[in-house]
Amino acid sequence: MKPIISPSILSADFAYLANDIEMINGSEADWVHIDIMDGVFVPNISFGFPVLKYVAKLTEKPLDVHLMIVQPEKFIPEVKALGARIMNVHYEACPHLHRVVQQIREAGMLPAVTINPATPVAMLRDIIDDVYMVLIMGVNPGFGGQKFIEHTVDKVRELRELITVTGSEALIEVDGGVNLETGARLVEAGANALVAGNAVFSAPDPAEAIRALKNL
Repeated sequence: MKPIISPSILSADFAYLANDIEMINGSEADWVHIDIMDGVFVPNISFGFPVLKYVAKLTEKPLDVHLMIVQPEKFIPEVKALGARIMNVHYEACPHLHRVVQQIREAGMLPAVTINPATPVAMLRDIIDDVYMVLIMGVNPGFGGQKFIEHTVDKVRELRELITVTGSEALIEVDGGVNLETGARLVEAGANALVAGNAVFSAPDPAEAIRALKNL
């Protein structure tokens, strides 16, 4: 089965954001990945909800919303109002993760959980049956264009094993440092979905870059 491709608009040209979204709409991309950063949980600030409402109106692809923020549960209504299909929160930002996952599902969205590079896969054992997807960070969150952390491939294999052992149906997504070379290894290791930012928007032909990732 071909991987799900979720281009990250964090790497888009904000001056021509509508054009980049139109490109995604006409491409083989499956989702649109939106990174929301608060300058607290990660050392950067990205989009606010007024901008994202505009993005949501333009996109024809399901929204894959990744909250790199503290207390993400406070913004469940706002994410829901965007029409998001997936709401993704960080394990490290949620002391009461199970509660947050249930609140996301009750709001009518698919709950996903992200782990940072230093967080062991084993920490997900007690939540793996409750989530639609797990996102493994291939870089430390906060900035695009970082070098891929090689251990990420091993973490994907470990997570695939955990999913198999527990009988979970959770998908595996990877965000950070994804390109054709790393993407091929991640898919081989068991990843279902790839988030790509620079690999798409820095390419001479972004739509072709998406097609190439889709055909890994």
